[in-house]
Amino acid sequence: MSEPRIKYWEIAPDSIAKMRQMEHHLNAESGMDHSLLELIRLRASQMNGCASCIEIHTRELNKLNEAPQRIAEVEEWRNSDLYTKRERAALSWTEVVTNIQDGHAPDAVYDEVRAVFSEVEAVNLTVAIGSINAWNRLTVALGVHENEGAHEVTE
Repeated sequence: MSEPRIKYWEIAPDSIAKMRQMEHHLNAESGMDHSLLELIRLRASQMNGCASCIEIHTRELNKLNEAPQRIAEVEEWRNSDLYTKRERAALSWTEVVTNIQDGHAPDAVYDEVRAVFSEVEAVNLTVAIGSINAWNRLTVALGVHENEGAHEVTE
C-alpha cells in the first residue's frame, strides 16, 4: 500500500483511542463471540475493499483457530454449509447494514437476526458492523501502511 494520505492515528489520537475503546468493549465486554465478531469484520472489510483490514481480520481468525476453509469461504458464505444459523444471520445482517445505502435493512433479514440474537446482541452486532465500517472508511479514504494495524485491538 502506498503512503497514507493522513496518518490519522497520529493526527487524531484521541478519536482513534475512543474507537479502539469501542473495539475493546465489543471484544471483551459485550458478551459477543470473538470469532463471530471477526467473521463479520472480515466480511464487511471484503465488501468495502479494505485490504489491510482483510489482512488483520484474517490474521485474528487464524489466532482464534478458525478453520482455514471457513475463513476462505466468508465471501461466499451463502454457498457454504460451514456456517451456523447464527453466523449466517450475522453475515446477512453485515451485508445489509454495510450496504444500507441500497435501502433500509429488510424486515426478513432483521427477523433472521432476531430469531438467533437477543435484543442486546442485535444492538451489539449492529454496533460492531458500524464500527468496522468506520475503520474501513478511515483506512480506504485516508490510507494506512499495510502492517500498521491502526485499528487492531489487543486484549
